[in-house]
Amino acid sequence: MERIDKIISTELNIARTGARELIKSGKVFLNGVPVKSASLKINEESDILNIGGKEIRFRKYVYIMMNKPEGVISSTDGRKTAEKTVIDILPDEMKRKNLFPAGRLDKNTTGFVLITDDGNFAHRILSPKSHIPKTYIAGLDKPFDDIVLKAFQSGMTIGSDVCMPAVLEAVNGDFKTARVVIKQGMYHQIKRMFKSFGIEVLSLKRIKMGKLCLDEALAPGACRFIDKKELEMILSE
Repeated sequence: MERIDKIISTELNIARTGARELIKSGKVFLNGVPVKSASLKINEESDILNIGGKEIRFRKYVYIMMNKPEGVISSTDGRKTAEKTVIDILPDEMKRKNLFPAGRLDKNTTGFVLITDDGNFAHRILSPKSHIPKTYIAGLDKPFDDIVLKAFQSGMTIGSDVCMPAVLEAVNGDFKTARVVIKQGMYHQIKRMFKSFGIEVLSLKRIKMGKLCLDEALAPGACRFIDKKELEMILSE
């Protein structure tokens, strides 16, 4: 049970004072009855909230799959660098307070980014103890060979960083297009792993987290909500 002013503030991405003003204006209805008190608590599972004639489907937390385009940063605030963030390009109807990307993709890396306001869930999938597998497709400037394959499979050290064993496969027999599965998220990890063998990564796209694949229907920059069953797939190996 949550206070109605808090729910309105979160769902409409406005301040609590703005939520209270809406209530005072008589535009807020709960189960068809005008709301008089900002402290009224509502049941998120069964109550129906209507604001200004529009029904609001409220959730305690949201989970969003985005197909991140190239050139957008995985951050909540790009003002310091004057760059667009994954939060900036969310559709207005999906925006709400406290959203953040659970894990980062490099500016020029594309694909599956999970955006949420559930800090506990984000911690579960980002914790080194969880080792959630993440699958990428990498375009390379030259083909990889068995030496690279065995190094990925057995684990390798890059500087002071120890990389866990990773899956490396050619895509459709093309050894310049690699499918890579890692269970860590070190800085530029895949690029650095290939670079240690003199191979440059020309493109990189994350296509899967756990067992949940990036929705192929999502164009670059597009996004959709993730349901409970899909969340469980992220936590699956």
